Amino acid sequence: MLSRIPPVVKNLILLNVFFYVGTYFVFRNLDLVKYLSLFYFESPFFHPYQFVTYMFMHGGFSHILFNMLALWMFGSEIEMYWGPKKFLSFYILCGLGAAVLHSIITYFQIHIQGMPEELFYSSPMLGASGAIYGILLAFGFMFPNRQIIMLFFPVPIKAKYMVIIWGLIELTSGISANAFAAGDNVAHFAHLGGMLTGLIIILIWKAQGRFYN
Repeated sequence: MLSRIPPVVKNLILLNVFFYVGTYFVFRNLDLVKYLSLFYFESPFFHPYQFVTYMFMHGGFSHILFNMLALWMFGSEIEMYWGPKKFLSFYILCGLGAAVLHSIITYFQIHIQGMPEELFYSSPMLGASGAIYGILLAFGFMFPNRQIIMLFFPVPIKAKYMVIIWGLIELTSGISANAFAAGDNVAHFAHLGGMLTGLIIILIWKAQGRFYN
């Protein structure tokens, strides 16, 4: 089965599985979450390399399972269309954009809204979701009328509407006044950051005539 998966998607999945197994089964005494997840940039636990390594860390089995399923389902066709180099560049840039927007929102919450900084200093962000939301956006642009069946909504829906719905869900959840108080530990603005970065890249590529080749 692995031989049918394009190389970048396959290697990204293997890397994520490698880090997941290492974190929870092999190197448990090293606390890889502390070193490789993305901490807020004013936290004493922050290191610049975390802007990349956080994409390969996950908080549990369901977290990595759904992210890797999405990467395989939507990323494989895009990579076969774009090619490995272009796909990997898009993926990494979306992940970086997700991290940047998440960091900006955290700064706003601390310095503008006045939330206690201690809440953020020891609570890192981790997961491939930001990059994958960029991939979902690209899929919606490339195959807008493709019928998709989501696990939690078993009714066929066009890819373009799926992307819009997911984006609205993340935006609504992110700006909800009681999201943090309710214990919502999902980085909604990171997801939106991945989508926004993907949108910017796609618009640039379309203007340059590079999106469909």
